Amino acid sequence: MTVQLLTRVVCSSMLVLATSYSFVLGEVPEGASPITVSDGKSISMEYTLTLEDKKVLDTNVGGEPMNFTQGSHQIIPGLESALEGMKVGESKQVTVDPEQGYGPVNPEAVQEVPIENIPPDARKVGVRLQGQDAQGRMVHPLVTEVKEQVVMLDFNHPLAGKKLYFDVKILDIQAASTSEESKP
Repeated sequence: MTVQLLTRVVCSSMLVLATSYSFVLGEVPEGASPITVSDGKSISMEYTLTLEDKKVLDTNVGGEPMNFTQGSHQIIPGLESALEGMKVGESKQVTVDPEQGYGPVNPEAVQEVPIENIPPDARKVGVRLQGQDAQGRMVHPLVTEVKEQVVMLDFNHPLAGKKLYFDVKILDIQAASTSEESKP
């Protein structure tokens, strides 16, 4: 082992200790950097989601991490783009506007449905129904108004039109498995 190689290994070891990364002793390419969140990588993350009122809507802190493949649109676009380039152990606060989250409120997503199509016990404002649309996808409309002959249903996502606040921490980054890479 030459002095130059020893110096590089020692420098790499200091970098590893300072950033809490583990390493295998071997040839380290010149200019190599830690793996970061990028398209095709399997990401393990913890998060807390709040709204402007700071009320926690969802969190997995202390539970199972959220796992997804970056760039595969498994999470909302605004969060996915904000994670790009993060490293293992890094934390970040992310604000996602409605356009990059669940979209703006769409007035056309509020529809009248004949009252006889709604079960009698669900004909109450605030009830969330479950059904399928014409393409077979699950929908969860909210009853917003009950009239004599019709019920008004809001098919917007419950978080449509809302600014979302995430506290995220990257727990792990791995190359995507072959089975994940072959999914459409």
